[in-house]
Amino acid sequence: MPETLVFQKLYPYDLRQSGITVPVCLLYGDKRAEFNAKVDTGASVCIFARIYGEILGLDIETGTPQKISTVVGGFTTFGHLLTLSVLDITLETTVYFATDAGFTRNVLGRQGWLDRIRLGLIDYEGKLYLSDYNDTR
Repeated sequence: MPETLVFQKLYPYDLRQSGITVPVCLLYGDKRAEFNAKVDTGASVCIFARIYGEILGLDIETGTPQKISTVVGGFTTFGHLLTLSVLDITLETTVYFATDAGFTRNVLGRQGWLDRIRLGLIDYEGKLYLSDYNDTR
């Protein structure tokens, strides 16, 4: 029997770019940082460049430390609770900022983002469908 899913947003992404890139907004108090990030189903958490935490006025190292392991090594991040908005779907979550200022990759990972949304993907057409997981429409 076929299943039906309903989504709040359809986002056409650029197939010429590497990966699936979406606009992100982080909010902390009255400060905001806007940039692009990659949808990364292999990333365990949301990880962003240190500069965006600094723009929000965070003291990065006062967050919860988290060591991230990759195939080619590892690096340290610090987690902070804030507001994450992707395509106008907004949630309170913990995101992690890299300690190294040279880290420039921004990824939306499983814990804190993918586990809170419904995601549909037609990569051949460059279409990303997105809804808040709790949306009952």
